[in-house]
Amino acid sequence: MSKKTTSPFSKEQLMPQAEMLEIQHKKGDLFIGVPKESSTQEKRVCLTPDAVSALTQHGHKVVIESGAGLGSNFTDIEYSEAGAKISNDIKEAFGCNIVLKVGPPTYDEIDMMHPQSVLFSALQLKTQTKKYFKSLVSKRITAVAFDFIRDDQGTYPVVKSLSEIAGIASILMASEIMSSHEHGNGLLLGNISGVPPTDVVILGAGTVGEFAARSALGLGARVKVFDNSLSKLRHIQRSLGSLIYTSTIQPKTLQKSLMRCDIAIGAIRGKTRSPIIVTENMVEKMKPGSVIVDVSIDRGGCFETSEVTSHKKPTFEKHGVIHYCVPNIPSKYSRTSSVSISNIFTPYLLNIAEEGGFENAVRFNKSLQKGMYFYHGILTNKSVADWFNLPFRDINLLII
Repeated sequence: MSKKTTSPFSKEQLMPQAEMLEIQHKKGDLFIGVPKESSTQEKRVCLTPDAVSALTQHGHKVVIESGAGLGSNFTDIEYSEAGAKISNDIKEAFGCNIVLKVGPPTYDEIDMMHPQSVLFSALQLKTQTKKYFKSLVSKRITAVAFDFIRDDQGTYPVVKSLSEIAGIASILMASEIMSSHEHGNGLLLGNISGVPPTDVVILGAGTVGEFAARSALGLGARVKVFDNSLSKLRHIQRSLGSLIYTSTIQPKTLQKSLMRCDIAIGAIRGKTRSPIIVTENMVEKMKPGSVIVDVSIDRGGCFETSEVTSHKKPTFEKHGVIHYCVPNIPSKYSRTSSVSISNIFTPYLLNIAEEGGFENAVRFNKSLQKGMYFYHGILTNKSVADWFNLPFRDINLLII
């Protein structure tokens, strides 16, 4: 006699079911706060009045702390006319669901944020401590770093844009220092009839090096680019449309070029610290009055003689050579940098709203996923975890 088998499912459950299609998410209204930057050297702002106008016209609310745009020459009146609410209370700006900030927030500023808020800011990993990340955990913050966002082409849009500014600015700053009657040798960066052109040596053929070379060539200088990546050297020649002197980094060849040059630009970055390419002995042999601009100083610098300076006192002299070693060069050109950052983030914000909120947007937007290092207080970035020896979770296991 056969035993009767029992099914764990009911007769109704075994019947064919209607397919359930995903319901399209309704567009969400964003509540965005833009506080004033607390660092004295940071003058940039994340949203321009034009960007605010684009957001408010889509029904989103933007709170701007009074004076947040003054460093970039954007007035409160311009923001008000664009539809933003101007607030004298910093807590109101930090109390929004989405907070946009150029520099990473201080501990006091994190305390002002509401739990479960979304933070967009730079991370500046090398300046952080474990305490910073614990503060974000306590508020269960979802944090996206400017410097981690990577698009579909594999490029870092914010980093690349600011690197372009830094490359152009490095030549402009060197030109200004070189012509100064107090420190420089009085040379004009250019090519004047009957006068030998200025010699510029650039270490690094990345974005900074490319735009530094482009600017120097545009002024008529003689440019030499050094990099150990042949593919980068080929790329820079193709992109500049000019056959410039390029070389891999050979100490003797580099030394000869540095001895003859008027300006040396350091634009080599490492994974952790920038490698020291130019030793102090090599700097000693450079021409008196020549100028070094170490753009890599935010990662230690690639000149052995480099020391961090500030925008208030940007230069120092060593072995007769003038050094400009200011981190965060783009902040000097705050309005240009602000427009660049704003143009990148406005489409992201509009996409978040179109998808019905950050939670839905991050499910499909791989660029946002790559930029995110905290998700509801859970660390999701492996490089940050390895750097500070902290536990982390894969974001794909957390997003449902």
